[in-house]
Amino acid sequence: MNLLNGGEADYVVTGAWSKRSVEDAVAYGKINIAASSEAEKFTNVPAYSSWKLNKNAAYLHICTNETINGVEFDGLPESGDVPIVADMSSHILSRPIDVTQYGVIYGGAQKNIGPAGLCIVIVREDLLGKASPLTPAVFNWKTQAENQSMINTPPTYSIYIAGLVFEWLLAQGGVAAIEKVNIAKANLLYDYIDSTDFYVNNVALKNRSRMNIPFFLKDESLNDAFLKGAEANGLLQLKGHRMVGGMRASIYNAMPIEGVQALISYMQAFESAH
Repeated sequence: MNLLNGGEADYVVTGAWSKRSVEDAVAYGKINIAASSEAEKFTNVPAYSSWKLNKNAAYLHICTNETINGVEFDGLPESGDVPIVADMSSHILSRPIDVTQYGVIYGGAQKNIGPAGLCIVIVREDLLGKASPLTPAVFNWKTQAENQSMINTPPTYSIYIAGLVFEWLLAQGGVAAIEKVNIAKANLLYDYIDSTDFYVNNVALKNRSRMNIPFFLKDESLNDAFLKGAEANGLLQLKGHRMVGGMRASIYNAMPIEGVQALISYMQAFESAH
């Protein structure tokens, strides 16, 4: 609504959320699928050299971390003058990013910022004022910018909680410091999964998410027993998304490394027992 205005846009589909973005966007203009990893069951980001980009596109849309599929971007393509629009809902603040490389960064707050229902949008100023006249004022970035995001009463409690999270993050040493913790957590779990044939992760090594780690038991008849035992050990919400199956460990900023260590200890015990 804010950028397309009946024109054309490129979308890259690397998982369930970028696929859904396409489904929403087609009502507003011509959408070109510049690249997709659906044929590989969303286990990678297609090589940038294979992307079929339109130099006249209003923007290039990507989802830089796919929560359901556990796929994370390992850099950005060269898009020329076409601004990159990135859904960063699930890994914003988990690592330093150069905002100048993007035209728009947007996302839900519910992973590393605050409660569900709060959204964040960072827009390059030259991209303001391009909205379709059918865009409601509350969704119009220019209108919101001119009113300091208070065209209506914002979700004040959610913003207050986000402020507390920002203070906590700064106390940890900021984004650069939390990235080191996130790398250590992810490496710990991936290294264990890779060390055994009892569990498996199918995502390409360079695209493995630090935030969302899906894995499968080689013998999936043990899934229910695994989840029941995990819950008994205080390890909750490990069931993979219904679209993918298997298991998924989401290890956002707030998850301490001790939580990952506890998960690995349980996985080792379960493997030994079976």
